[in-house]
Amino acid sequence: MRSPREIAFRVRQELANLRLAAIPPSPAVQVSSPLPLLPDSEAVVQALRGGVFAERVLELADGIVRREIPLLGYVLHAEPPVAWNRDYIHGRDAPGGYFRRVPYLDFHRAGDHKIIWELNRHQHLVVLAQAYRFSGRRAYLDMLTAEIDHWITANPFARGINWVSALEVALRALSWIWVFHLTAGEWTDSFRARFSTALYQHGRYLEENLSLYFSPNTHLLGEGLALHALGVLFTRFPRAAAWARTGANIVREQMRSQVQEDGSHFEQSSYYHVYALDMFLFHAVLTSPDEWFRAGLARMADFLDALLGDGAMIPLLGDDDGGRLFHPYGERCRFGLATLATAGVLLGRPEWIRSRGDLEEQACWWLGGRVFSHAPAVRRVRESQLFPSSGLVFLRSRTAELVIDAGPFGPGSAGHSHSDALSVIARDGDTELLVDSGTFTYVSDPALRDWFRGSAAHNTIRVDGRNQAQAAGPFRWNDPPRVVIAQWHSSADRDFLDAFCEYSGFRHRRRVLWLKSEREPFAVLVDDICAVDADSDREHLVEQFWHAGAAVEPLGHGCYRIGRMR
Repeated sequence: MRSPREIAFRVRQELANLRLAAIPPSPAVQVSSPLPLLPDSEAVVQALRGGVFAERVLELADGIVRREIPLLGYVLHAEPPVAWNRDYIHGRDAPGGYFRRVPYLDFHRAGDHKIIWELNRHQHLVVLAQAYRFSGRRAYLDMLTAEIDHWITANPFARGINWVSALEVALRALSWIWVFHLTAGEWTDSFRARFSTALYQHGRYLEENLSLYFSPNTHLLGEGLALHALGVLFTRFPRAAAWARTGANIVREQMRSQVQEDGSHFEQSSYYHVYALDMFLFHAVLTSPDEWFRAGLARMADFLDALLGDGAMIPLLGDDDGGRLFHPYGERCRFGLATLATAGVLLGRPEWIRSRGDLEEQACWWLGGRVFSHAPAVRRVRESQLFPSSGLVFLRSRTAELVIDAGPFGPGSAGHSHSDALSVIARDGDTELLVDSGTFTYVSDPALRDWFRGSAAHNTIRVDGRNQAQAAGPFRWNDPPRVVIAQWHSSADRDFLDAFCEYSGFRHRRRVLWLKSEREPFAVLVDDICAVDADSDREHLVEQFWHAGAAVEPLGHGCYRIGRMR
């Protein structure tokens, strides 16, 4: 049921969209480069040229020029002219027409929209811009401008799948900002004018299509971030001041509503935590954040530091969409290192900078060459820890660690949560012992989407073949479980957790004793299942799942050794 306020908002939104689609905005404004508030790119290029990151960028750019575009673990072979509405992996084209009528969630009619949208974020064009600055090779710049020029022609304002999602419009606008900042000094006046009009149209679309009701999560946060960035960086745009105010207000409000007291992101997804923190950090780059905002950043960064652990890899709890706000290339489980290093520079916390290389992917582009004066500091030894808002528990002994998800599903429809309550992940440094199975897909295969987010894909219990909640489409759960931490104790030599999860008339209680031997840490885990409202007189199927990331050695009597851990 929608409130009268929401209905009125949606009516106004649709009328505005129809007006804009009928007469696309076209201000007679040309913007100048380089952009204010962003660092001197020449100093960054000089600092990185000839280094590992620059060589990796040039290698990526050479592949892109050969029409080999890395994307979500695939390599797309997109020969010119690029079909911007095509899911190149599954060979399906999304229909055109007014954006509200595009069936983007219907895989059979539109393909996997995630594949299409990821290509249309144009982050590969930022790589070409960086490569041009490193090398001066004209081929990179020529392809970059040709791709944008063709995109503008092939994607008329408010028409086609690439105008369906306001977040995707926002992410493309952010990529265009970087492309402009790095290379616009070499553009022709005619292309600069064409680009300026198209970028302004992105801003007008965002202004009218903010996800205030549809997806008030990272969607709204990303849209507010981009709208504010357009307003403060392109001050000659007719509505720049209004965009800056609206975007800034959204980002601050989302800091208040999305960041929990323990620093975790409210969607209960480790990957989306990195996404959100990057968005908040980039907003801070463009503003002078007050202490309240900086404190929120610090809490989020501290939570990310715990997620990364000694092995510098985040466990992929909840959904993982494969993307990234800036430079989505490399190992996804290590994306958080560049995010944490950026926070380390911005907040003066060198212990969050694991290595100089972690500054090269993101921090130096956002904050300038000064970041290299921030030397990595010795990382503090983290003790066992409970993050009460998220329910994540970290049981630590030297480098060995258990991570237990004893928290609830996310709020609302819990669209990015998995059925993983009381699941255990085990790791020893960068060796994964018990793993989370990940996400695999969003919409291309509904059966596999449901399996990978189901209980059987996690190191937990399943009763009578049921998940802990009922899947109701790719981004909705009904009847989420009640998850409670009954006891938590931590001392120098041992930790103890007692938590339970109630769903479908059953209670799953899991107790974990963690003995902190430095030579051979030892975990005792006991599961109890009892009926609360279910029929206790008949037999029930109880399954206990373990997903090992390393060789398993049976020791007998229900004991196993995985790596150094039993």
